[in-house]
Amino acid sequence: MMKKIELFFESILWNTRFFVLLAVIFSMIGGIALFIIASVDIFNTFGTVVTTYYNHLHPEHFHENIVSALIGAVDLYLIAIVMFIFGFGLYELFISEIDIAKDSESSKILEIHSLDELKDKLAKVIIMVLVVNFFQRVLHTDYNGALEMVYFSISILALSLGLYFLHKGGKH
Repeated sequence: MMKKIELFFESILWNTRFFVLLAVIFSMIGGIALFIIASVDIFNTFGTVVTTYYNHLHPEHFHENIVSALIGAVDLYLIAIVMFIFGFGLYELFISEIDIAKDSESSKILEIHSLDELKDKLAKVIIMVLVVNFFQRVLHTDYNGALEMVYFSISILALSLGLYFLHKGGKH
């Protein structure tokens, strides 16, 4: 009798892992939404460029604004990728391996075998999001002296060193 109760309880406990499907589904929905938003942003930016050049206008800070908008879209694409990696990783860790992905000859980037591997992949993409966001903010920064330019140079050096060590520590 005790063994049946234990088996029943373990069955319920094991099946609660399917609640992870909520995170998987909504991660995919969030990623798709971000891909759509970024694509619309790029489309609107393209429309702004065409309209501006068609009307022979050249507003102040035009190039900075266009580049910033495009970098913002890249930022959204990278965050969408984070959502996809997270969703795929949770599914593979808690539910089942994705058989179609195993049989496919495509990239193995979404293949996750451990929680540490998921964290590593997410961390790398999140760092790239931060790098892109840094670049976007730098475009709109005013530098009012040599000391601020030195700080800017140091931040670029620190970012470069961080990316070097991130790349050096990974598997190739």
